[in-house]
Amino acid sequence: MTVSARPITSDLPLLETKLYLPKWSADRVSRSRLIDRIHPQRKLTLVSAPAGFGKTTLLAEWVAAVPTRPVAWVSLDPSDNDPAIFWTYLITALQNIQPSLGERSLSLLQSPQPPPIESVLMTLLNELAAVEVDITLILDDYHAIETQAIHTGISFLLSHLPPKMHLIIASRADPPLSLARLRSHGELTELRVSDLRFTPDEAAAFLNQGMGLEISAVEVSALEQRTEGWIAGLQLAALSMQGREDIPDFVAAFSGDDRYIVDYLLEEVLQRQPDRVRRFLLQTAILERLSGSLCDAVTDQNDGQGMLETLERGNLFLIPLDNKRQWYRYHHLFADVLQAHALMEWPERLPSLHGRASAWYEQHDLFSDAIRHALAAQDFERAAGLIERMWPTMRRRQRETTVLGWITSLPDSLIRNRPVLSVAYALVLLNDGQLDAAESRLQDAERCMGAAADSQESLAVESVVTDDAQLRSLPASIANARAYRAQALRDVSGTVTYAQQALDLLPEDEEYERGTTAALLGLGYWTSGRPEAGYRSFAEGLAIFKQMGLTQIAIGGTLILAQMSMAQGRLHRGINSCEQSLQLAKEQGDPVLPGTPELYLALSELRYEQGDLVAASQLLLSGETLRQQASLSGAKYLWWVVQAQLKAAEGDLETALDQLQEAERLYYRTPIPVPDVRPTQALRVRWWLRQGRLAEALGWVRECGLSVDDPPDYLREYEHLTLARVLIAQYRRDGTDELMHQVTALLTQLLAAAEAQERTGSIIKILVVLALAREAQGDLSAAVTSLERALTLAEPEGHIRIFAECGAPMVQLLQECMNRNITPTYTQRLLTALETWGQPQDDAPIASVGASPQTLIEPLSQRELEVLRLLNTELTGPEIANELVVALSTVRTHTKRIYSKLNVTNRRAAVKRAAELDLI
Repeated sequence: MTVSARPITSDLPLLETKLYLPKWSADRVSRSRLIDRIHPQRKLTLVSAPAGFGKTTLLAEWVAAVPTRPVAWVSLDPSDNDPAIFWTYLITALQNIQPSLGERSLSLLQSPQPPPIESVLMTLLNELAAVEVDITLILDDYHAIETQAIHTGISFLLSHLPPKMHLIIASRADPPLSLARLRSHGELTELRVSDLRFTPDEAAAFLNQGMGLEISAVEVSALEQRTEGWIAGLQLAALSMQGREDIPDFVAAFSGDDRYIVDYLLEEVLQRQPDRVRRFLLQTAILERLSGSLCDAVTDQNDGQGMLETLERGNLFLIPLDNKRQWYRYHHLFADVLQAHALMEWPERLPSLHGRASAWYEQHDLFSDAIRHALAAQDFERAAGLIERMWPTMRRRQRETTVLGWITSLPDSLIRNRPVLSVAYALVLLNDGQLDAAESRLQDAERCMGAAADSQESLAVESVVTDDAQLRSLPASIANARAYRAQALRDVSGTVTYAQQALDLLPEDEEYERGTTAALLGLGYWTSGRPEAGYRSFAEGLAIFKQMGLTQIAIGGTLILAQMSMAQGRLHRGINSCEQSLQLAKEQGDPVLPGTPELYLALSELRYEQGDLVAASQLLLSGETLRQQASLSGAKYLWWVVQAQLKAAEGDLETALDQLQEAERLYYRTPIPVPDVRPTQALRVRWWLRQGRLAEALGWVRECGLSVDDPPDYLREYEHLTLARVLIAQYRRDGTDELMHQVTALLTQLLAAAEAQERTGSIIKILVVLALAREAQGDLSAAVTSLERALTLAEPEGHIRIFAECGAPMVQLLQECMNRNITPTYTQRLLTALETWGQPQDDAPIASVGASPQTLIEPLSQRELEVLRLLNTELTGPEIANELVVALSTVRTHTKRIYSKLNVTNRRAAVKRAAELDLI
């Protein structure tokens, strides 16, 4: 028999039976009173009740009642807790309505490096918004979903649902969504147990017409009351009554709570079935879905299809999953109790049944199900072999979480004696941040391979490896994993050593691994203070991916190339890299590839470095427009940093500092960290100096653990240069000569280290600070000497920001350079930029003119005045945050400060007090 499946990718199949609309039969009891309550005009209809209350049947009737309305259906089960699988099924279901619907979002989801799910969903929402007809998406058995990331995605979908889209969720329990908010906004329809229970009339129709019984109204009423309208209970009772002559006595004796009723009635049903049917039921109870071929494999018989049709005709809780009656499932409650009986009666036979199911799934290339049943059979050797076969595919698809669940279900002793599995486990653990545990697994693999080599028992090792090529590639995989681990630990030399070792071991045709390793080596070089070597290696890795057709990886990695170029001072090269990748991205058409918005982000920062603030702002805006569609999750904080830098360049330091705070909140270290060569705390300190907040800057010096006696360290270079700037500002205030000797000594050491590694970008930055130090000491000649060299290096790349942010001392130095005819054209450009760089567009005083400082506990800052004026509007807190382009938490912080300074406790009082003081 052919399995009805389509690929999620070329390697991972998608079961079409999960997408079939269940058929409504006219001989069932109609629930017209409930059909009319489902309002497609509302965002969500929730059908929530325990098993056996007819949720699926009700929705099947609703679908039949609205034949002209396009409906997409997904029958969920526990295997859908992987977000990639869940969203693939959901989007594919929508494509059953309109084949082109969701093409872009599905392409994003199935890409080698999928973007954050918000980006995929934003693309999907845009596609849904373009659909002109009303559509409904039904998610059945949603209680099977336990992954919070999926719930979060559904919440996001509901928040932005287009008007013509309606979502129906059927679940045994309320999903963790914002039901209260939807309810208060009139966007939720709810059908619960009290609604779904059969009424006496419905119960009579079901028992006498549907189940073919002839019982009195009194008996119907008794059963309806004792089952409390529970449909499955009535069905079970009807099955038990078929063929009985003592129906009145049966009804009179029928009592007990639901759990005991279920146990009793199912036992009655099973005992009343012929042995052949009963055996079939217990054998196939382990299956989530049933087909004739699969049942034949599990039961070792050849009448599976006929048995399924017999069970369906006998109303034995069998639900068809497709239009051809090839795939079925048992009613969930029925399956639960069948499994319990099978475990009680045949505990020794269940492993073999699971084993047969695993073999069938493997033969039909359904490896996830094959692994699940192999684990259930406790055939761990078989499961391990299947996992090893699936590992390369799962790794490429970034499905490490699923693999981790599989491997942790295996005995530890088995894993430790399978080197391929041990290395796969190590890589999964690395991705999960478990660095020490990963190293232990790598050592297991090496021990196993070493023992085999020493005893010449390589065949024994190979016997537990599905693919000989995997065994041959293990040394390179181990070296690669150790490079990954070293980079995560900031072991720079280890990263470079192991990555180079992996490249030496990898064959030329292992393109994907070579690309990954070259990129990793590039990060290692950069972290060690060699950005030029890092750029070359990283660019080589991206070129391999591009050659393989993995355009998305090449585009996504360009942000790092641009950052390396900026670190090296090579601005033109960074711009060229971004523009080439942007052209490549445009050639791909829709959908927008992940990493494309970050190309605009990088270009914005590069233009900012060159002093073109207008172009930088426009590029940032262009990137923001695309950001919701395909942004990189690890770059969220960087958007706020670049916005903050532009605000600071425009003289709005208050907003810049707020945005920098949001950047810090969003920052996190990725499993393979990119060097943080511009810590936001140090950037904040530089802006404090521009505000004259020297005391706070000195507080940072005391807390950060830096010293002028520290040896040069590339990763702390930005902080050391910030330290030097703080001490220069302190010297200008206090005039302590010894302090400046220490500063110049530190800068001299930093310069020597940068020159030794040919770091042009670092050399320029260090020379600028050294010139400021000499100027502060009054040694104008030495200052100009340092600045002249910096200008000579910076002019070809068009650096502006490095000089322009230095303020008045730099103006004096540049004027002296003009007098000496040093790079005159470039120097004049810098002097022109300095006239406006960092100057507020509005030079209003910190407090309003009408407010005397004596009337306030403490004067309000400019930003607090802006917040105060917005508090005097109808805007909500989130809307104020959106207006100011800051986080809501930042608005709340400002609001608390305003209340404190005005000596009030609420918004209304603050507005009233502010009006009295003429602040608004």
